[in-house]
Amino acid sequence: MRFIVKALTLVIAVPLAFSACSKSFLTAHPVAIAGATLSDSEGRAIGTARLWQEAGGLVHVDVDVTCTGVSCTALPPGEHGIHFHSVGSCVAASSPAFSSAGAHFNPLAKPHGLSNSAGPHAGDIQNLTIGVDGRGTLRITTDRISLVGGAADVFDADGTALVVHAAPDDQMSQPSGNSGARVACGVLKTVQ
Repeated sequence: MRFIVKALTLVIAVPLAFSACSKSFLTAHPVAIAGATLSDSEGRAIGTARLWQEAGGLVHVDVDVTCTGVSCTALPPGEHGIHFHSVGSCVAASSPAFSSAGAHFNPLAKPHGLSNSAGPHAGDIQNLTIGVDGRGTLRITTDRISLVGGAADVFDADGTALVVHAAPDDQMSQPSGNSGARVACGVLKTVQ
């Protein structure tokens, strides 16, 4: 009986340990890392984005925003749409601001919106919530973009930008979720 219990323990424990080890290996050893500094239309750095891709293709996106002080009016408290845009350019002086970033990143020509049954496109992600203290954090994963090539590679010929909007994305309206003006932008760059 003792032998059977030990054998069953090994049968259960070894796959669980391997699973945990594999997960930590992927977390500790990304196949690619990218980042961006988010700036408002006055050129002030108000946040960062860090992206990393697992060997299996899943991309982790970590956004941290700190918009404080009397001069920071770009991101009032509440929800704000945030999307990957098709051009790696963040010209604040363009009219309207950050229009140089182009439309949403959509290499597969899908409709907009995480709630759209025919979508979402590659540029769609959840809203960023800014607290009353001017800080916001967004932690998501997506398999709709890639940092290492393929049809959804954010490092195509003209690059990709991450743009924060004035209003929340309703996750349905075409072409951009009715999320309003572009208030902050950062160009994605490879780190590794």
